Amino acid sequence: MSSNWQRLLQKQRKQQVKSSKTSKSVKSNKVSKSVRVPLSKIVELQKAENVKQANNSKPLQIKKSESDNISNREKEIGRFLAIDCEFVGVGPEGVQSELARVSIVNYHCHTVYDRYVKPREKVTDWRTHVSGIRPSDMHNAISFKQAQQETADLLKDRILIGHAVHHDLEALYLTHPKKMIRDTAGHTPFKQKYSKGKTPSLKKLAQEILGWNIQGGEHSSVEDAKATMLIYKSDKKNFEAKARSSKGK
Repeated sequence: MSSNWQRLLQKQRKQQVKSSKTSKSVKSNKVSKSVRVPLSKIVELQKAENVKQANNSKPLQIKKSESDNISNREKEIGRFLAIDCEFVGVGPEGVQSELARVSIVNYHCHTVYDRYVKPREKVTDWRTHVSGIRPSDMHNAISFKQAQQETADLLKDRILIGHAVHHDLEALYLTHPKKMIRDTAGHTPFKQKYSKGKTPSLKKLAQEILGWNIQGGEHSSVEDAKATMLIYKSDKKNFEAKARSSKGK
């Protein structure tokens, strides 16, 4: 280090000490002593702090194999399925309902089936503001017969969950064993707690139980099916207890 550089450093240190003495204000008779920490120790502590912050901010990571297993498990059809359908209007003034979409989700709310269905009669009211169905959706729609068969195959030997599910079954011209049906619309605890003994709407149950605001405009049968499944799961114990007691009658 050159002598000029040493003199400059000494001069700066003297100015810093002088400035520190003149700016210090004494509020009591206590004298605080500064502790000198070696530069190497400061660097060491800073490195440790940086590592700590990095570890705290690192997101939880799942190994690829574990992630794949979770994803595959959730996509399985499983034993429990929730269904919801959308309808369009046919006949004079579109007052009669005709099936236009079928959506089914599994226990984990993964969509296992979602198909638009060609109405068998001429549509006189698409009811888009409610059904969410548009003429353009029919470009990739399947026939009623295909939807009926595919739905029947999925529901066979499985627990069917729905809200006023008899409407969906009637629209598909299907039946399902009563002991295998869990209907959130007719669940007594829900009727007593949320609608004074009357049949609660799916919108009401979704708001009260899930905190979801659904059906505010165009409906989504996928969203409604997911809501129905989660509502069922919120009181699954009582649903299944009632089902077991009904088998003995």
